[in-house]
Amino acid sequence: MSISFDLTGSTAVVTGARRGIGFAMAEALAMAGADIIAASSSQEADGGEIGRRVRDLGRAFEGHAVDFRDRDAVLRFAEAVGDRADILVNNAGTIQRAPAAEHPLEWWDEVLDVNLRSQFVLTQALAQGMLARGSGRIVFTASLLSFQGGINVPGYTAAKSGIAGLVKALSNEWSGRGVTVNAIAPGYIATDNTAALRADEDRSQSILERIPAGRWGRPDDLQGATVFLASPAAAYVTGVTLPVDGGWMGR
Repeated sequence: MSISFDLTGSTAVVTGARRGIGFAMAEALAMAGADIIAASSSQEADGGEIGRRVRDLGRAFEGHAVDFRDRDAVLRFAEAVGDRADILVNNAGTIQRAPAAEHPLEWWDEVLDVNLRSQFVLTQALAQGMLARGSGRIVFTASLLSFQGGINVPGYTAAKSGIAGLVKALSNEWSGRGVTVNAIAPGYIATDNTAALRADEDRSQSILERIPAGRWGRPDDLQGATVFLASPAAAYVTGVTLPVDGGWMGR
């Protein structure tokens, strides 16, 4: 028996690929051989930096600007992709920080729309082709807050907890039809989403003190897990939310 992480000949749809974790995920999939269809709220048609990187790796790239707050925009994107998706990485997301007692309801709606509702809408649409072929890989970006409550991010926590549940529900229905469904739960990664935390010296220090690895994560720390879950090597891995967190959840 051979173990393969080779994605040559496959097409991966990666949302939120313009920067940060999504950029690293798209880059990793291209390095493993996949062509990339990327979507972000401000994604350039030529892909900008991620498009150049994918093409430099010898892979095809296609970019779409998609407002993930808008269900119709998500459905139009799914229609443009059609049945080409062999891999779907649901990474697009947003975060709003305010104490629960004062958390604006419009922030709650926005975060749930982007981080949970749109992800189900896109997954449901693109899974049709995968299920018809009897093969596919779906990977969500979850969070440590899929397991924990967090502070001042009630909408984000609710959405990411929902992602962990959705992974299990979809896996139960689709794994027997050749489509695996998993999630990666990044730890504290140095991206725009964590800029406010890293700027708070006390909070940043308290976070670092709990991470056994002793450092903030980097987007490229997610690359290996992404390729693994998208590859033939993970054919019997499904329904799992995998922390990539420097040991945070082990404390």
